[in-house]
Amino acid sequence: MIIIIRTSKKTKIITIIVVVLLISSAILYKLADRYLIEHVEVKVTSNPTITESSSSNSSSNSNSSSSTGTLTTPSTDAVSDDWNYKDDKQTISIKKVETGTGSDMITYYVADVTFNSTTNLLTAFAKDSFGTNIIQNTSTIAANHNAVFAINGDYYGFREDGVVIRNGTVYRDNPARVGLAMFSDGTMKSYDEEETSTDDLLAQGVTNAFSFGPALVTNGEIAGDFSHVEIDKNFGNRSIQASNPRTGIGMISANHYLFVIVDGRSSGYSRGMTLTEFADLFKELGATEAYNLDGGGSSTMYFQGRVVNNPLGKGQERGVSDIIYIPQS
Repeated sequence: MIIIIRTSKKTKIITIIVVVLLISSAILYKLADRYLIEHVEVKVTSNPTITESSSSNSSSNSNSSSSTGTLTTPSTDAVSDDWNYKDDKQTISIKKVETGTGSDMITYYVADVTFNSTTNLLTAFAKDSFGTNIIQNTSTIAANHNAVFAINGDYYGFREDGVVIRNGTVYRDNPARVGLAMFSDGTMKSYDEEETSTDDLLAQGVTNAFSFGPALVTNGEIAGDFSHVEIDKNFGNRSIQASNPRTGIGMISANHYLFVIVDGRSSGYSRGMTLTEFADLFKELGATEAYNLDGGGSSTMYFQGRVVNNPLGKGQERGVSDIIYIPQS
């Protein structure tokens, strides 16, 4: 006995629609899981009054991590105004610079920071958690850590590769690109992540390692050709050498740093800078080493309770994974 089941055209259409919806839902969930849903790998217990980083090495598979070090003694002689801060440990001076006119106008901010002896430069994660898609505004993270000054970091949470060392702890060890290493003696340099192990970095006294780039200045010279630079292979990634908002860190000498934020994507206020222009600027400012961090909408400079620059020309911060900051003494 043969049973013939006839399906109507309407039933076929409904079936196709259901299948398409299921596939679409699966794709949307996968994208949301990769780029939107928070995944906490390590909860960090930090002390905002720490001035020296621990050299402990911790796996990111652990449930928690803590930063330990020498506690500061509150300073009683700090002096400051809207653009300057000085106490017995550090001096911070910020300048706003405007160049060009009309559609070629560029607005940027340079923070010149000198530490008197020990580098008082720390890092912090959004929501004190290491993982993916965990974000807060730079100003929020900074305020939560009693920062007098801060900039956004490398937005490590947008990617799954690279070397991430923060305050002496290894959180990710997946070499992928040219990274930035910062040392306990107050110096910094770019390095090839695939040629230097994290064990070697820690043995050399590395306190923080960032993975973005490219290197802008090395040994006092422009680092290379910036005609085509891609940092990630993620969805929506694009080459970053054109004019954009920028965040960068440079070193003039040991314990003497430059932090530069360039506003952009706002005609008549600031078009941003190309990577070549950004590298040239650091060299002109006297940097012997300089490195490009996450830019675009992330580019933010915080100083004494306020955002100094104008993110994207709209005065609206974008949430980031991490910051570099200087705590109140």
